[in-house]
Amino acid sequence: MRELAWVETALWGQRGHLFPWSPVCVAAGIGLYFGLRIEPGLTVYAVLAGFVLCGGFVSWRWPGAFTPLLTGLVLVALGVCLAGARAHRVEAPKLDFRYYGPVEGRIVALDRSASDAVRMTLDRVVLRDTDPARLPGRVRLSVHGPEADLVPGQRVMTTGHLSPPSGPAEPGGFDFRRHAWFLGLGAVGYTRAPVVTAAPPDRGELSMQIFGLRMAISDAIRARLPGDTGGFAAAVTTGDRSGMGQAALEALRASNLAHLLAISGLHMGLLAGVVYGGLRFALALIPPIALRWPIRKIAAIGALAAAAVYLALSGGNVATERAFIMVATALVAVLFERRALSLRAVAMAALIVLTLRPEALMSPGFQMSFAATTALVSVFTALRGRDTARLPVWAKPAMGVFLSSAIAGLATAPVSAAHFNAMAPYGLLANLVSVPVMGSVVIPAAVAAACLAPFGLEGIALHVMGLGLDWILAVATEVASWEGARRPVIAPGPAVLPVLSLGALWIMLWQGRLRWAGALPMVLALGLWSGAERPVALVADTGGLVGVMTEAGRALSKPRGAGFVAGIWLENDGDLVDQATAAARWPDPGEGLIRRFALEGGTLIHVPGKRAARAFEGCAPVDIVISTERLDGTCDIFDMRRLLDTGSLSVLPGPGGLRVVTAHEVSGQRLWNGATVKRRQYARLDPKVPTPE
Repeated sequence: MRELAWVETALWGQRGHLFPWSPVCVAAGIGLYFGLRIEPGLTVYAVLAGFVLCGGFVSWRWPGAFTPLLTGLVLVALGVCLAGARAHRVEAPKLDFRYYGPVEGRIVALDRSASDAVRMTLDRVVLRDTDPARLPGRVRLSVHGPEADLVPGQRVMTTGHLSPPSGPAEPGGFDFRRHAWFLGLGAVGYTRAPVVTAAPPDRGELSMQIFGLRMAISDAIRARLPGDTGGFAAAVTTGDRSGMGQAALEALRASNLAHLLAISGLHMGLLAGVVYGGLRFALALIPPIALRWPIRKIAAIGALAAAAVYLALSGGNVATERAFIMVATALVAVLFERRALSLRAVAMAALIVLTLRPEALMSPGFQMSFAATTALVSVFTALRGRDTARLPVWAKPAMGVFLSSAIAGLATAPVSAAHFNAMAPYGLLANLVSVPVMGSVVIPAAVAAACLAPFGLEGIALHVMGLGLDWILAVATEVASWEGARRPVIAPGPAVLPVLSLGALWIMLWQGRLRWAGALPMVLALGLWSGAERPVALVADTGGLVGVMTEAGRALSKPRGAGFVAGIWLENDGDLVDQATAAARWPDPGEGLIRRFALEGGTLIHVPGKRAARAFEGCAPVDIVISTERLDGTCDIFDMRRLLDTGSLSVLPGPGGLRVVTAHEVSGQRLWNGATVKRRQYARLDPKVPTPE
């Protein structure tokens, strides 16, 4: 009873400060849904919905000291229901076999792939000899053929390779199938053939009209500002990154300035701030308006309208929607004369985002954005009222920029390292000399260019904008060239990031000295991260690539092919070498095409291709054989047929020796990775068709 009384006292002490915990509880429910290995049935959702209704009613009708605990459980159940409803609502047809042939569709999105190829997303897809009921809703094709003039809304035809979205490169890794499910992508692939026009642009829909306007603005900007500068300007204005080269992108990533490229909270906040400040200043110069009208609220309405236009022109992706909701929440708070920047406002924005797009919780953009915002608001709220009179006038804004960059950098560093397996030690310095330029030069110049464009006078403003972006690119290139600018980080276990986040949130949201108890889970998470171990062996889901851990690092079975998977493995190992270097580490190349690696109690044998399969002479019962062809033997054989069911493999140390873990075991049976699709894929599999890039 004494413990219950202590909990009751602690909860009473949090009254008035519990609302920011609401999105945390909803996020816990969403995370629970995505962590399940079996898709919940209708009965489960019915029980959870009943609990939400009954628990919500009890909390409202009979409030008490323990009501926050019941409310938290209700919100967790609500999070599971929201994620499940969203997953079923976005369900669309998926390609369930590997396809090569004519592809026809309407262009609804344009961007660039990791290989620096133009990539187009098509809807209203037509494939040869394919039942209309089985046609994917959308397909995404990387264009490796001759250059084509791709126009939004244009109906095009080409000959391409398509396949269903692939699973994780290794068990427990990023699941592209889940990502594609929520994007509505039913197939991905590439084409090396010319892309020809089948019909002129169809822009009858509002979304296509906005898409066409976006690309027209992007082309106009790149015509004024050529090269990476123009591509950077188009990216921060319309969200079109197709004009950015890979060298510039890598420099921005290595210097921790890649966030300036995405239209996120920084850009949306700067734009709204510039418009709000400019309108308020302009209205204050007119005494009749300044004395009779609420110019602060008028400026907030104008900034909200500008942010909405920016959202539409940027393509309305998830990151920009999230940024708009956060900015809109702050501006609406101004309209209702509430504090614009508070943890309640951040919590409200997070609740809206999670309600509209529960899957956003799993994206690094959501995690980094709200980590930075929550940390900034928490720290500056704690510093509010502190005496800064001793600082010189010029030092106050400089100190503000330094603190903002340092706090945001510290808050997002673990998330970035966990998702991208790298840290940028000089990122704080690069941000200190780049973010002020973005806020004081680039964004104001972009706003001025937008205002002057109807009169054909945007050239001067774009020139100023280009000077600011040239500075940022020069800083990124310089910092990226420094030794140790990009330091690899080993991939953490699945529990590390949730435990670390929970500890950080406890410190920021809990009131009183007990908040510092949040340091314990943070220390535990960092300890688990530092002790993370990588699999002894990894196998691609095609069987075409095997990677084994040696004293020198991961050794790969071949120097070329399956480069995307090889890159992910090496990144997760915290290894910056390329595939060819990793292939040279293989301890016993042996003779012929078959590769062997001695494991504890057996041998891992890689048999890639038909010639290797013909040369295969059998195996011992304790061996593990990986093959791209059908094989028979007394050992544990993973050939193409079996790999289609298991997905990628990892070999881990276990209590009785080594154990094989499959991607299907980790991912489970979910909407986006049904076994039926795999069986159909094998039935239509043509080994002559290369794997899509």
